[in-house]
Amino acid sequence: MSSSENVMRSILRLRNRKTKTWHVKPVHAQMVKKKGTAREQWVWIWIMKCYAQDGLLRDSVVSLNEMRGLGHGFYGDLFPSLLKASTLLKHFPLALSLHASVIRLGFHSHLYTANALINLYSKLPPHHIHAVSKVFDSMPVKDLVSWNTVIASYAHSGLYPQALHMLRAMHSHNLFPDSFTLSTILPIFSHHFHLIHGMQIHAYAIRHCFHFDVFIGSSLIDMYAKSTLLHLSLRTFYLLPLPDPISWNSIIAACVQNARFDLGLRFFRQMLKENVMPMHVSFSSVIPACAHLTAFNLGRQLHAYIIRLGFDHNKFIASSLLDMYAKCGHIKMASYIFNAINIHDRDMVSWTAIIMGFAMHGHALDAVSFFDSMLVDGVKPCYVSFMAVLTACSHAGLVDQGWKYFNSMQLDFGIAPGLEHYAAVADLLGRAGRLDQAYHFISNMGVQPTGSVWSTLLAACRAHKNIELAEKVFDKILFIDPRNMGAYVIMSNIYSAAHRWRDAANLRIHMRKKGLKKTPACSWIEVGNKVHTFLAGDKSHPYYDKINEALNILLEQMEKEGYVLDTNEVLHDVDEEHKRDLLRTHSERLAIAFGIISTTAGTTIRIIKNIRVCVDCHTAIKFMAKIVGREIIVRDNSRFHHFKNGSCSCGDYW
Repeated sequence: MSSSENVMRSILRLRNRKTKTWHVKPVHAQMVKKKGTAREQWVWIWIMKCYAQDGLLRDSVVSLNEMRGLGHGFYGDLFPSLLKASTLLKHFPLALSLHASVIRLGFHSHLYTANALINLYSKLPPHHIHAVSKVFDSMPVKDLVSWNTVIASYAHSGLYPQALHMLRAMHSHNLFPDSFTLSTILPIFSHHFHLIHGMQIHAYAIRHCFHFDVFIGSSLIDMYAKSTLLHLSLRTFYLLPLPDPISWNSIIAACVQNARFDLGLRFFRQMLKENVMPMHVSFSSVIPACAHLTAFNLGRQLHAYIIRLGFDHNKFIASSLLDMYAKCGHIKMASYIFNAINIHDRDMVSWTAIIMGFAMHGHALDAVSFFDSMLVDGVKPCYVSFMAVLTACSHAGLVDQGWKYFNSMQLDFGIAPGLEHYAAVADLLGRAGRLDQAYHFISNMGVQPTGSVWSTLLAACRAHKNIELAEKVFDKILFIDPRNMGAYVIMSNIYSAAHRWRDAANLRIHMRKKGLKKTPACSWIEVGNKVHTFLAGDKSHPYYDKINEALNILLEQMEKEGYVLDTNEVLHDVDEEHKRDLLRTHSERLAIAFGIISTTAGTTIRIIKNIRVCVDCHTAIKFMAKIVGREIIVRDNSRFHHFKNGSCSCGDYW
């Protein structure tokens, strides 16, 4: 029996049963070896179809090229499989040549071929969207796949009005949206159209029982979350009969996007209890929650889990971990993760995260150095990148360097400065004592200054004791934002520091009349997976007596080392002894004392405070760190302070 007959017999035996790849490979090898005849062209077609159906797209395309090399033509029903294969492989030159063959052979009106062509052009850059319309309009018959593909193409290309128009036009062709249509169209409502249209789609989904579909449910969760309607996201999630990993990821992301970080972590734990395996995008949502809550221990556990699952090489997860460690006070670990990222995978997000981390921790020179290295590597900085490097310059007093970067934003990169950049430069000038220059800079900003921008200068006026300019700036803030509580507090403190008690008292009376309340100073520390919170003068902690005793012992030793309480920091009209008592029970001191008595010797103590650390506490903590021989890390509302061996990483500039 000839080899040709063997091939034919093999094919005939396999055509009528489910074919495995290992069945096809020998037939393919024989066809290549014997080069086939014209009457055996259908065998090549069968081989290509089998490969495509099994997902072996590359083999399918190779077979096509071999068949064409032998001078064989095409069968019409081959085009959909080949177009799909070349599109998924991003082999666009081949796909476009296939389109030319489709037109030449007259198969362009074939339904499945036309659908494959629409899908092809939808995957090309947005300027090819006209080809999607052209193919769609030329189709004599269109099915639901045709409409869904063209709607998805418009949506992904940002042509949202056209996508909605096509959705409405379906009805005139007696076709109605299915779950794919709705899950494609829903995401555009949160940003580009009034939410009421999205809610109408939701109502349509309920009427047709599509709301139980996990893809539609996930799209609805995302739509409501981006519209800050988290309660509707939660209701949608709870109605899903069996949430899949995508649904879980959507609700976790929804919570994090709406600053409900604790709830996002709770859903993540529940997902694990339900034995739902997290995807890499799950961690991209839950790690930022740990960062915002400064839940270092949980973040470290997640990192270990990520390594176990093999996701640690994912550049998006790596950037999230980097940011988490930086915000939890572990800048060395953040640096380690950045250095572990493949140099070709370091994108704008990872560079910006490490630069911001260095800026927060007072490593201004490192931040500037990494920013310059990013430019050398050809990574274009973004809006946030400049905010990070300007913050670093501000915290270190690098005025000339800061000016250089600020001017470079628009001149070299075409990025228009925003309020955050103007505020950073105003802060930079104010900290350096250039108050009049800062005032002129804010007055001539390219955008209308806000109360928060002026507040940076007001804080600088306090630091440099310029009451006259402070009053001028204070009036500007109240004109913009009459209920700016922060401005009232700073101005009251400026008057108190100058012993203008009557003026300070009058401001407090105005605050009370307007219903404004000062945010109480609060510090917290995590010990044994439990967070302990302290207020100034707080005696409610069960270990208060031991904390107080530790503070007394520390204060006695500190005074022997040369520490003197700076009672000028107490902005109340009380006697000196009372001022001393107020200072020694500031919230961060209570938290540090608790950390000392609750952890083993040598353990780093990590404190978070909701407002700026006062000058006297900053001095006191330097003495504490030296006496107990530990590193004490304090994160206030401005930056991280690393106290070690009697000095602080901020260089007393904060």
